[in-house]
Amino acid sequence: MRSPRGWPLTAFAALVTGAFLLPVYWMVNTSLTDADRTLVEDARWIPAPVTTENYTTALADDALPRALLNSLVISCGVVALTLLLGVPLAYALARIRMRGSGTMVLALLVAQLPPSIVLAAPLFILERRANLDDTHLGLIAADTTLTLPFAVIVLRPVLRTIPRELEEAALVDGCGPVGVLLRVILPVMLPGVAAVAGLSFLIGWGEFVFGLTLGADPGVQPVTVLLNAFVGQHGTAWGALMATATLVCVPVVCVFALFQRFAVTGLYTARTPDRR
Repeated sequence: MRSPRGWPLTAFAALVTGAFLLPVYWMVNTSLTDADRTLVEDARWIPAPVTTENYTTALADDALPRALLNSLVISCGVVALTLLLGVPLAYALARIRMRGSGTMVLALLVAQLPPSIVLAAPLFILERRANLDDTHLGLIAADTTLTLPFAVIVLRPVLRTIPRELEEAALVDGCGPVGVLLRVILPVMLPGVAAVAGLSFLIGWGEFVFGLTLGADPGVQPVTVLLNAFVGQHGTAWGALMATATLVCVPVVCVFALFQRFAVTGLYTARTPDRR
């Protein structure tokens, strides 16, 4: 039987959750409201009458499918590059005793502090010299600078909770270092990897600054940049903007629902101290 003391905490959690979800609800509400009633003073919590005209306008834009495809390519590329670099780096920092490993972890923590707008200018110069500007690969590499430190910081504690005896047994059986990582360690740390993959996808999907500064070509710009096109000099098309934003949120919700269990397990494992 649940303790009566738990109800105040449940009510407080529900209140906080409702406050966080209020902008999301208002976004959907605005997307279903007639454009003439978007900015009226007596705005309604429930749209009446409900209209789908804003979604028709959003879907009629030929740039939306292309922008969604660009965001999908960039986000999946960010996930692949983050795991490709983050898993071996976290494994090296967790298992190999070397000088400066603590400094490297501290550097990764510091790398998460600057906002993306601070990194945009130097990344633009570097990618321009490497001919990576206005390309999907350039945007993937830029977004990975945000996800890679997070991946290493999450995966390193997960790796340190795995007993070394598993690796030693695999080495005795003739498995090489790469085989140990791929066949023994990686399956055990799957929740942490899934958490990093899901959150890396969300970061890549929602990144706006790099998409705007490093992708001047509309052919490679993500959907977040397309949302900015609804904000004009003489006004904002709120109905179409909120309808497009709602459509953009659908893949994010699906990915979060898919990786929610893994994300909670992986992040909890990352917070668990190594007691060995």
